[in-house]
Amino acid sequence: MEKKVLDAMKKAGKPVRPGDIAKMLGVESKEVSKVIRELKKKGKVMSPKRCYYSPSE
Repeated sequence: MEKKVLDAMKKAGKPVRPGDIAKMLGVESKEVSKVIRELKKKGKVMSPKRCYYSPSE
């Protein structure tokens, strides 16, 4: 799931909200938010502004 979320972020090409990723992947935004929280802990995702996330390259 983490890889799917990261891929969706990269495909979007701009900071996105968890709800947008959920729509792209066809899953619930709660699930995406949980994955984003884990990715943030690992330093794989950053938040350029509140509620928007993008992969940290």
